[in-house]
Parts: sequence; structure tokens; C-alpha cells
Amino acid sequence: MMPSTAVPLLRRPTLLVLARAQLPTRAGTFTAVSFRHASGEQIEDIALIRGPLDGTTPVPARLHSECLTGDALGSLRCDCRDQLEQSLEALAREDNGVLLYLRQEGRGIGIANKLQAYQAQDRGLDTVQANLHLGFDDDLRTYDIAAGMLAALRIQRVSLYTNNPRKIAGLEAHGIEVDRRVALLGPTRPENVRYLETKRVKSGHLL
Repeated sequence: MMPSTAVPLLRRPTLLVLARAQLPTRAGTFTAVSFRHASGEQIEDIALIRGPLDGTTPVPARLHSECLTGDALGSLRCDCRDQLEQSLEALAREDNGVLLYLRQEGRGIGIANKLQAYQAQDRGLDTVQANLHLGFDDDLRTYDIAAGMLAALRIQRVSLYTNNPRKIAGLEAHGIEVDRRVALLGPTRPENVRYLETKRVKSGHLL
């Protein structure tokens, strides 16, 4: 059991499964799932499911925040693509599991602002300083939608692939139990060494 943080239980949205489709990937075949709010409004976040989810044991899980520059374009400034690929490969080796792909680009500030933050980093700021310079907090991500997605899939307990304690606290604050944490450690490169060090020192990531 992961130690629970002392935060009050928060409401999570009631989500329903909208569609399911087979998705063959380089890591293996998953079932891609989309969702809608109980009111009918669709959301843009999706889940990739591996195997049956019976709800009786902790499910291996990854909450992955969208990173266009890393995931799709192969940027070396971050470790996002490394973590995405590691997670999919690890889940493909499990009997079951789930990856939530969350549309929270740039830790919640969006792609246009993220590129402004990159510009500030090119001038010498680190990732946290750049966000603050633009008037944002270090991390604007929330995990209510993620908790609602897991609940819609009848998942209440997870083994979470993450280095970020805020994800553990965010899920547990919305009623999802984190049974244990599984580290995701990617390669360090000249292009991302300061980014990773800032994550560790200023954002509290367990690297």
C-alpha cells in the first residue's frame, strides 16, 4: 500500500464509456476506449486497455499527459516519449492494465504557451521558472477526469507507473486507491538533463 496523503476526498465526474475499438500498436494490441460525461458531453481523453479488468486486484496503470513535441515529434527536451513507450511495453507484458492518455499538454498550459515556455528556457530559465514567468503555476494538471475514467472502467485500485507523487495524491483525493508505485526511469541526455534535474529538485519527482 502506498502511504496516503492527508487530503479530503473530492468529487469526481460521472463518466460513461462512449466507444471501444481494437488498437494494434508497436507494443502490442490494446482496446482504445473513449468516454462521455453522464450529461452527454464527450471528452478528448482516452484509455488503452490490456486484457480483462475484473476489479478484484490492483490494475497496472499509467496516467500519461499529452506531449505533442515529445510523443509525436520525438523531442529530446523531455522524457515524455520514453515514458509513454516504456509504459505501453510494460503493460503489454502484463495480463491486464490501462494507460490513460490525458489531454493536458504542457502540464496543463497548452501547446502555444508551452512553446513560449520553451522560448524562455532557451534564454536560460528552467521549466518551473518559465511557467512562472508566463504567469502559470508549475503544474496545472488535475486528476478528476482520470479518476472518473478509471471508475467508468470499474477500476478502484491501481499499481501506478509514475515518478510524480502528485499523481498518486490526485487519484487518491478522488477515491482511487494507489496500491504501489512503479518507477519509470528513462535515459538521460544532454538535451534533457536540466529538465530532469528540475523535475527532481523543484517538482518533487522521484528520479
